[in-house]
Amino acid sequence: MEEVLASIVAEEKRIFAGHPVKAFQYGTAGFRERCELLGPVVFRIGLLAAIRSKCTNATIGVMITASHNPVEDNGVKVVEPHGEMLLIQWEGFATAIANARTEDLPGVVRTIVADTGCNFDVSATVAFARDTRPSSNSLARILATGLTLIGAKHVDYGVLTTPQLHYMVRCINTHGEFGDASEEGYYNKMATAFRNLTSELKHTRSVLKLDGANGVGAEKMEKLMGHLADNGVLRVKIYNDGTKGTLNEKCGADYVKVQQLPPMGLEFVTGDRCASFDGDADRLMYFYKDNGGHFRLLDGDKISSLVAGFIAEKLKLLESDLSFGVVQTAYANGSSTAYLVEKLCVPVSCALTGVKYVHSKALLYDIGVYFEANGHGTVLFSHKAIESFKRTAASDVATPKTQAAKDLFQLSQLINQAVGDAISDLLLVEVILSHRQWGCSDWDALFCDLANRQLKVKVKDRAVIRTTDEERNRKCLTPPGLQAEIDILVSQFPKGRSFVRPSGTEDVVRVYAEAEEKSQADRLAYLVALKVYELAVGMGERPSSPKS
Repeated sequence: MEEVLASIVAEEKRIFAGHPVKAFQYGTAGFRERCELLGPVVFRIGLLAAIRSKCTNATIGVMITASHNPVEDNGVKVVEPHGEMLLIQWEGFATAIANARTEDLPGVVRTIVADTGCNFDVSATVAFARDTRPSSNSLARILATGLTLIGAKHVDYGVLTTPQLHYMVRCINTHGEFGDASEEGYYNKMATAFRNLTSELKHTRSVLKLDGANGVGAEKMEKLMGHLADNGVLRVKIYNDGTKGTLNEKCGADYVKVQQLPPMGLEFVTGDRCASFDGDADRLMYFYKDNGGHFRLLDGDKISSLVAGFIAEKLKLLESDLSFGVVQTAYANGSSTAYLVEKLCVPVSCALTGVKYVHSKALLYDIGVYFEANGHGTVLFSHKAIESFKRTAASDVATPKTQAAKDLFQLSQLINQAVGDAISDLLLVEVILSHRQWGCSDWDALFCDLANRQLKVKVKDRAVIRTTDEERNRKCLTPPGLQAEIDILVSQFPKGRSFVRPSGTEDVVRVYAEAEEKSQADRLAYLVALKVYELAVGMGERPSSPKS
């Protein structure tokens, strides 16, 4: 081990001499920063991923992406053997290895190896991929250098969406049980399930207008549609496909959700069904223009409710004892929670914000649905559930019960259970809308959202914001006085609710506000954002008052 560590230190000094020093913190989305600052971090993440592979005796994934961040940013994150996010304990190791001085790096590696009981001498395998950012290719080469120096075998998948890389890692480690670990295997699995779920539907759907955020998702969706040619149900026209325009600039799922506006470059016509991916295609938003000319958003809450209703209907036909529930976060609209509990009679759990928290809580059910309001989500099926579907579907007698079992099994094949996947989720939504023969307005009518607004406030240091762990009733502990100000503001608005939290990916504080009317939610969000700016050392322009 000592010889390997010495060569790593020597190479790092050679490559990164004089590189600017910055403190990094591994969060839900890994590390994200200006791309020119990430070289040494990506190099060291290669070392960490190799050690994690040695500890698990499995292939580990590394994805180079910054998702919905601006194009000048980039990021890197580690994927666990079954496609999950990096374990929380290892987030601390990632932060430590990223921030160590070069001369201290061997000591940090020795500590990680000792604390985990890892056998450093066993082999390691790492699969990695990158998005379409201009900086991603050079960062991928740096990653490969680190992997080579530590002696890890590595598989370079080239350009993929983030969910595709998660899918590949899970396929590799389940030895093909989850699917074929190739891009073609990914498309074939989803296209086959989609065809099986829609083969009996005779009606033709209108064209779906898809905003690709000028990112990798547009290219990959185009490839998938090649596997669904002449399917008779889904036709897609892709806008912001990356041939012109800038990644995530006035487009993409985050822009549509936060600004509550259609993306630039998309023909926005009354009644048309529209959707947006984010930059690395792990978030999905639907939206449309109603007959009054108003922008209407169908976010993760609406997707979750649509999916939960469809699955609940099938489970009722199945007459099974399988547990079923939905997991939400504090960002879930209050009306969506009421609809799930009171109308569908589906249990709802609340988890901390972040994929790793909602995913782990969804695993407690045989069938667990989770969609964060930002459009990231999936459905998880236990082994017990899938085997139950197979047994019932195998019956020679065609009944509503056997058909429900067949549909649920095909849903488990259509859905990327490794992680939220905008492509997979889009197919899921389209299957359900096709079965219901619904348009966006029919879907939107499931429940009436309380008006809500999200804002970002740039701050000097997001760590100044500390909150309680109680998710639905999140309270701000620091800076002093901020929570009292929020409470006063909330009390002034009918059905008001607001909270703030530090971003996990950038130096901003995220503000969420909810109220009875849109103008009230906009006003509440602005007033809370202003207090954050004043009390948490805001940077740049002060939050601006909403237009009346």
